[in-house]
Amino acid sequence: MSLIVLEGLDGSGKGTQAGLLLRAAEACGKARRISFPDYDSPSSALVKMYLSGAFGTDAEQVNPYAASTFYAVDRFASYQLKWKDAYLSGETIVADRYVTSNLVFQLTKLPRGEWDAYIRWLEDLEYEKLALPRPDAVIYLDVDPAVSQALLMKRYGGEEEKRDIHEADLAFQQHCRAAALYAAEKLRWDILACYDGETMQTPEEIHRKILNILEAYL
Repeated sequence: MSLIVLEGLDGSGKGTQAGLLLRAAEACGKARRISFPDYDSPSSALVKMYLSGAFGTDAEQVNPYAASTFYAVDRFASYQLKWKDAYLSGETIVADRYVTSNLVFQLTKLPRGEWDAYIRWLEDLEYEKLALPRPDAVIYLDVDPAVSQALLMKRYGGEEEKRDIHEADLAFQQHCRAAALYAAEKLRWDILACYDGETMQTPEEIHRKILNILEAYL
């Protein structure tokens, strides 16, 4: 069994790459794709409230431990109801975000001296207490926030009001990138640069690099 996670900032191309990777995995055997938050499930209700600004329009003012539990409960429900049996039966699971996303988007809210303690807390909460499976591989799709913001605006047709409180805050995204790179180094994620200067590499180029990283799993 393999759980492969694609992680990155908003607009980094995770969805596109998850789709390409799923097809590659299916060519090797049974596989399925999961994505977080699971917006189709009632378990994402608190996540939706948080991202819509119901608890405050400044993401950094929302307690990272509280916000983390919103996402953790959503993942627990998804695992128990939708993909646990497939995972345990040996299917390859391709995840568009996972536990790792709490590190990217919540770690940055804390002083640097508290980052390691948060990482330990989060891994204990999700992997031990909630018994979610640990990923076999995590690939962080590294994109400069200025580049990813431009891609997001293109996706939303220039309508800024469609962005959630994470997407709308460039400074927050920049802080999240720093947190992500810290977590990636500490937890030994693979870091894949997806842009050259101000230009994103093509989806095909990025996909080829992902397959090279995952050769042992597919």
